[in-house]
Amino acid sequence: MRTSRIIAGLGIAAAAMLALTACNSGTPGGSPEGGSSGSPEESGTWFTVAKDVKIDGSPTFDAITQRGSVKVGVKEDQPGLGYLDPTTGDRTGFDVDIARWIAASLGYDEDKIEFTAIPSANREQAIVNGDIDYYVGTYSITDKRKEQISFAGPYFVTGQGLLVAADNNDIKGPDDLAGKNVCSATGSTSIQRIKTDYPDAKTTEFDTYSQCVEQLKTGQVDAVTTDEAILIGYAAQDPDNLKVVGDVFSEERYGVGLAKGDTALQEYINKMFTDGGDIWQAIFEKNLGSAGVSGEQPEVDPVS
Repeated sequence: MRTSRIIAGLGIAAAAMLALTACNSGTPGGSPEGGSSGSPEESGTWFTVAKDVKIDGSPTFDAITQRGSVKVGVKEDQPGLGYLDPTTGDRTGFDVDIARWIAASLGYDEDKIEFTAIPSANREQAIVNGDIDYYVGTYSITDKRKEQISFAGPYFVTGQGLLVAADNNDIKGPDDLAGKNVCSATGSTSIQRIKTDYPDAKTTEFDTYSQCVEQLKTGQVDAVTTDEAILIGYAAQDPDNLKVVGDVFSEERYGVGLAKGDTALQEYINKMFTDGGDIWQAIFEKNLGSAGVSGEQPEVDPVS
């Protein structure tokens, strides 16, 4: 998937109302046999929640069932992907709606979801510790991470990009980063790629990308790097001061982080993605469709 430079309209897209249906009772993906439960305004939910779900051999699902709720790790500082409005308390974004879709397919409505914001560097440990049941938050699938956890998906593909000040004409791509101070989140694949592939650049790290953006606005760093879909959201919020430059210089495949070896849940979520193309497209259009990001649902990886 490639992204364009059109950044206007992300906030409008995030507010768009599309009724999304989730799944047949006990079956991931697809539309419920009885149709949707009405509009979001009428039903109070984006999804029709599955009933009588059974996933044999999944310790994560067993824990969810015993608890009676779902614990989900997310980001909350990424407009259009995972964002918590500090004024209204509304949680929005493509990743957040994917997390809700998964919860609905498991049989749990919005009031049974406990969202927790977890910094990039702490994601694997939160999953290993059982602090969350799954993580959905611009989580790139890598072999190194697979040593500790498993992934369902991918459900989204993007690439690493650069965010700079609107009046910066010196940085047009990663080849211009020598001697420049580049900021990203600790534990991210983005900061590691800068260190490895562009060693002449200086690096600064924080727990969140929003902290990097604030440093960019005050001139403390020269660029922020992460997945371009994230950067477009920041630029859309403040186009007078921020812009995305250059082409993407990686491929990032977002997956759902799961407990290592929980193949039953992994297969269940993958089937949900495979069977739920219309739902995926509706979620995408609602959150990113008007932001200049063109996307196509990727095929899921085989479970290994």
